[in-house]
Amino acid sequence: MAYRTLIDTTTLAELIAHDGSVVVVDCRFELANPASGEAAYQAGHIPGAVYAHLDRDMSGPKTGTNGRHPLPDPAVLRTTLGRLGISAGQQVVAYDQDSGMYASRLWWLLRWMGHDAVAVLDGGFAAWTAEGRPAATGVETRPSATFEGVPHPELVAAADALPAFVASPDTRLLDARAPERFRGDIEPLDPVAGHIPGGVNHFFQWNLAGGRFLAADALRQRLSESIGAVEGDRIVCYCGSGVTACHNLLALEHAGISGARLYAGSWSEWVADPTRAVARG
Repeated sequence: MAYRTLIDTTTLAELIAHDGSVVVVDCRFELANPASGEAAYQAGHIPGAVYAHLDRDMSGPKTGTNGRHPLPDPAVLRTTLGRLGISAGQQVVAYDQDSGMYASRLWWLLRWMGHDAVAVLDGGFAAWTAEGRPAATGVETRPSATFEGVPHPELVAAADALPAFVASPDTRLLDARAPERFRGDIEPLDPVAGHIPGGVNHFFQWNLAGGRFLAADALRQRLSESIGAVEGDRIVCYCGSGVTACHNLLALEHAGISGARLYAGSWSEWVADPTRAVARG
């Protein structure tokens, strides 16, 4: 059985004990301190887990106009995923500290590359340790593999297509940032405050209760308050830099709303072009 959205700690522990092919990837990170996640991994992680760094492994080079966490080049990403020991058909489980905000980025990247057997650990490392489960220290590696996935362009939306996209009433442009950033009251990371015209706010934290995802039915109900009756393939998700937008994409998929796309450059790319319109309020 392949796990494709979320996995709980008990199921993961059983997989680790009985299936040596499962690849567990620690994705802990802090935007304000990019070295902290890797240090936390070395201090204690799920046994057998390898580490993926948001900036080095899950993002491409920044040009100043392509956002703070642009998508990696597919060829480079294939090499990275192979180094982590991921090959076709292997179950991958990604986790971070708790909410899944960084693990969901790896979840989406693998799906973008055609690898669907990937799930996020619900509750992350905090849930694992709260249950008294074992942890390992230091750096672990897996035997390298050959990853041969290719990008699925239908999962990505481009900036230039968004104005026409939001002009249709049966679409939703879903912004995963906190409400005060969406409104433009504050902007701690990017040079311009506000949101993309036509966007609606669905803060990624609304997908959670007590650090874990809402049950699928409750999640669908909560998402419906933001998206209405719009079909999944008529939704584009964005955030500040294309990271927490993946949390909304994971939530949509877990709720049975499939087909949504990622605007990977997100707000940080959008405002890099001063000719693009900005909305506030």
